[in-house]
This record gives sequence, structure tokens and C-alpha cells, in this order.
Amino acid sequence: MTSITSKTSELPFANLLKACMAPAAEGPYTLVLIRHGESEWNVENKFTGWYDCPLSPKGVEEVIQAGKLLKEEGIKPDVAYTSLLQRAIKTLNHVQEETGTMWIPVTRAWQLNERHYGGLTGLDKVKTVEKHGEEQVLIWRRSYDIPPPPATADSPYHPANDPKYANLNFPEEFTETLKTTLDRVLPYYESKIVPDLKDGKVVVIAAHGNSLRALVKHLDGIDEETIPNLNIPTGVPLIYQLDGNMNVIPSEQAIAPLRGHYLGDQDEVRARIEGVANQTKK
Repeated sequence: MTSITSKTSELPFANLLKACMAPAAEGPYTLVLIRHGESEWNVENKFTGWYDCPLSPKGVEEVIQAGKLLKEEGIKPDVAYTSLLQRAIKTLNHVQEETGTMWIPVTRAWQLNERHYGGLTGLDKVKTVEKHGEEQVLIWRRSYDIPPPPATADSPYHPANDPKYANLNFPEEFTETLKTTLDRVLPYYESKIVPDLKDGKVVVIAAHGNSLRALVKHLDGIDEETIPNLNIPTGVPLIYQLDGNMNVIPSEQAIAPLRGHYLGDQDEVRARIEGVANQTKK
């Protein structure tokens, strides 16, 4: 793939000099991760990937509540990042509305997209298990580096057929693993998001189950054997405090193997996590 470069306006020299001379904030730094609310294809239990489906009515309720939880906690984002997919974008919109931060800078980046499920995109998860077996589907869904079958160039789900990605080059057969998702998420996080954190800004990232799994693998130092079993619930803020070296300061409220903590009723959070784990079951 080719990388995307964004156009930025030039700062006046005096402002640029001031920005360069400003001392870095000492921290701790606050990073908020939130998986988009339930989508229509979550309801239909389909492999979604880069398909641009909307939030379900329940998903809208989830993310409105997420915004309220952040407000109650006194967490007010200064800058926001999201993917190019509407379920994440609208999740962020609702969070901003509830926290009174509609005005903050927002960056949309394909690097934060969900993992692409290749030829599985659009398929019913339970029916796919019935056809290929639970073990094989679990490998496709959750293994770190074994890809599902690719989407071919003539597939409506191949990103080359989507104008959102017109300035990117893709192979004729395209699919992703969690590893290749990490390979695009982590460089973006390090180059674009970490500088905002080091400036002392509260950063919120509204993204997807697998792009966030990739990120927390890095943040929490989760190994390749453990990460396949990690499930991130929809519409629940996950709060990280980071030290000056961008290492996680463990929270006493964390649910292992994470070291950040979810906001809200913890029994409900655990139930949502379990719901994600059971998506391929009847």
C-alpha cells in the first residue's frame, strides 16, 4: 500500500518558533479508546471489515451513553482520531456532542479502519461456522497472522472499488490479519497520535474491534498467544493513563490482560465482552 499524506497549512514563523520552544507536558497523559457502537451488521452477525454500515439504534444509544460517562468522569477530549468508516465517525460525533467538544480537531484515517476480512466480508458468522467448521472460522477471526480468504478484484468489498481509497494501491487479492492491521495502526499511532499526547492533549480514538486490539496489544504488551482471546466491547470508553515514556500506568480497575480501565458498570462491561466472544455461536 502507499501511504496517505495530509495537507497542512504553514504556521507563521513566530507561532512555529513558540510551538518548538514550548516545554513538553510532564504527564500523566490521557488516551481514550472507544470501539464504535453496535452496527447494523453486528446485529445481522456478519463479517463487516471495511464495509461501511451504519450504527444500529442500540449502537447510537451505546455511544451516547459513552459520551455521558466521559462527561461524568470529567474527561474532555482536546483532539480526536477516527477511521474512514461511518460507524466510527458517528460514534465520535455522539461522544463529542455529549462532552461538548464538537469543535475540537478531528482526523479521519484509513489506518484506523477495521481489519479487512477479505472474502469473508458480508458472510453470516454462524453460517460460515456451519460451512467451514468452528475451528477454521476461529482461526480466521482470531489468529494473529493467519489470513482469511482474500477478496478478489471483482468483489464489491474490495477497497479498490471504493472511492474512499482511490489514492491507495491494493493487491488484486486483498485480506488482512491482526498482524497486518497492527502494521498500519502502530506507525500511525506513533507518528500522528503520540505527538498530541506528549503535548498534553487528551486524545480520543473512535475505531474498531481489531484496530483497537492491535493498539492495545502494543500498549499493554500482550503476546501473540493471548491477543486472539481478547474481546473489546462496543461503545464502552477504555481509559489509559500514560507516563512520560508513553508506557501505560496500570489502573486498579483494569480487566486483565488490559492495564487501562473501562468506564461504567463493570458487570455490564463483562457481559458485553462475553457477547463479542459468542458471535459465532447459535
